[in-house]
Amino acid sequence: MAYVYPSKMRATRDLLRRRNHLMRKRAALYAHIQNTFSQYNLPQSLGRIARPQNRKGIVERFYQTPAQENIAVDLQMIETYDLILSDLERYIIKSANHHDPVSYALLKTIPGVGRILALVILYEIQDIKRFPRVQDFVSYCRLVKCARESNGKKYGSSGKKIGNAHLKWAFSEAAVLFLKGNEPAKRYLDRLTNKHGKAKALSILAHKLGRAVYFMLKRKEAFNQNKFLRI
Repeated sequence: MAYVYPSKMRATRDLLRRRNHLMRKRAALYAHIQNTFSQYNLPQSLGRIARPQNRKGIVERFYQTPAQENIAVDLQMIETYDLILSDLERYIIKSANHHDPVSYALLKTIPGVGRILALVILYEIQDIKRFPRVQDFVSYCRLVKCARESNGKKYGSSGKKIGNAHLKWAFSEAAVLFLKGNEPAKRYLDRLTNKHGKAKALSILAHKLGRAVYFMLKRKEAFNQNKFLRI
């Protein structure tokens, strides 16, 4: 693989962050439609309007013309976002397959980590060699609390905003998706929950996934669930 200058990966990272910003804008439009639907006490459910086929006939379900216009504007904006996001995703995936196809493929071997989540992790890390130790990496990902030290002495922990918020989100999301349809993982989480409580258990799982990603990328190894769960 040809050498990729860090500035090129940073530029694509910024584009990916822009894509995620637009995703949130589209999600806000979905929420507005659902909230408006509830305000008018309309019968039946809208269903998953993220699917284009479920958006047909939504405008006509509102009886007042201003409400119809309101929803029509939302739907037009959503369709525009759909086209923009689709083009962006194709471009960024193509870039990932040029910048670091091996790492991108390895990340997708983690259950629940799909194309977009793998892209976020890949481009927010850029180069795993930046982190000499796994402790440095999980700290950067905000998966552990940073210790306050002075002259070799520790004074508790602080710095919740130190590190990369995007990686914090990515690994928190990965922990939830890792459990979906994954019975061995659910049993593992149940053991953690019995010992630490639900919130802490998910944090531990996210931290463990962060450590796994570090060694996967360092060693160029695919995810091994049996090893991960120590079955």
